[in-house]
Amino acid sequence: MHDTIRPVSIIARALLIGMILLVSALLLVACTGSPALDAVTASSRNFAPSETDQPLTISYVVGRDATIDVYLLDASHTRYNLRIGQPRSASTDPYVLRFDGTVPTNDPVLLRRLLPPGDYTLVVAAQVNGGSPEDRRVPLTITGNELPIPDVQNLLVSPPTISPNADAVNDVTEMTYRLPVSATVNIDISAPGGETIPVVTRDEEGPYEQHHVWNGKRPNGSLLPSGVYTYTVQAEDNYGNLVRRQGQITLEDVGQPEARIVYASIAPQQVMLGGVITVTVRVRNTGTVPIRTYGPASDFQYSTDQVFSSVADGRYAAQAGGFWRIGLDWDANSGGGPKRYPFRWALSQKPPEQWKIPGVEDWLMPDEEVEITGQVQILQRETKMGFYVGLIQDGVGFFQDRSARTIVEVGF
Repeated sequence: MHDTIRPVSIIARALLIGMILLVSALLLVACTGSPALDAVTASSRNFAPSETDQPLTISYVVGRDATIDVYLLDASHTRYNLRIGQPRSASTDPYVLRFDGTVPTNDPVLLRRLLPPGDYTLVVAAQVNGGSPEDRRVPLTITGNELPIPDVQNLLVSPPTISPNADAVNDVTEMTYRLPVSATVNIDISAPGGETIPVVTRDEEGPYEQHHVWNGKRPNGSLLPSGVYTYTVQAEDNYGNLVRRQGQITLEDVGQPEARIVYASIAPQQVMLGGVITVTVRVRNTGTVPIRTYGPASDFQYSTDQVFSSVADGRYAAQAGGFWRIGLDWDANSGGGPKRYPFRWALSQKPPEQWKIPGVEDWLMPDEEVEITGQVQILQRETKMGFYVGLIQDGVGFFQDRSARTIVEVGF
């Protein structure tokens, strides 16, 4: 029985295998014979991007796995790429691309631009691995007005090298430029290590002269390391035109000025009206950057009827932040504002002709310590005066306040 059945089984199995191979071959032929692209359409043949906020919808069906290019050709056959070499899997569902009228450019300044009105050809091209390229073309007319392109004109960053160390010399840089049309502006600083520091974020700016200041720090006020940084100014209008201009700015001598009063003495503690007291103070630069200072010089004598801004024809009036001085005040005089610390001296024990800038200013270097003395003639009719010293940065604040308080008794 088995001998008669075996030939039948062999024949049936052979027929089954043959049918499977035939079906596979038919399927392969059907697959490789299907088009790589189909149903390429645009939602309109006329598109006015400057007059609508609705994008043009481009759709296409991919019949076989392929890489896809989508681009526009103008009347002179200039090509404007929308997609380049995008891998797409075969699918009966259409792929959709939304076109707002702008295209990327090869211009290092004008990164994206709105295409001008005119007749174009929309091309969707497919490249199947090992096969011939296929494309489908659709005519497209862009209508509307040709708009002016935004720009960042007359950009100047000055000074190009800054030293953020609160010495009031090149602590900040100013960025000035002009916009020919209204635009949304971003200004970023790129650090050598890749960190991005925002300076201006999506500011809506009009067609005017513009001005911004950067202090060389992060937005939270923390210091950045010295080095060469790249600034980027980008302006984008409401139609997607995008321009970018870049340059470099150098940070050097970065640091936070710090100083401490390490010793102070006010003597004598008893004096007759018209007598003189002497204040002796030692100050150390505890920071990493030089500290600028100016007069009056050590040993200068005031009377209680004077203040630092009234002596020497106002030569020693408070200057913009950056300059440090030692100050002397007394309790009954305190009340805030410019009356605080009426008696001030330079943080230098050198005579003015030996200062860093003779007669103008001197520098207290990191880790340097100086001893300053000053005198005040007591003309104030108070029986007891509570004197104290402080460390002052003009226009910034009192970094060490009401130190070494001493009661001086005044006899009449």
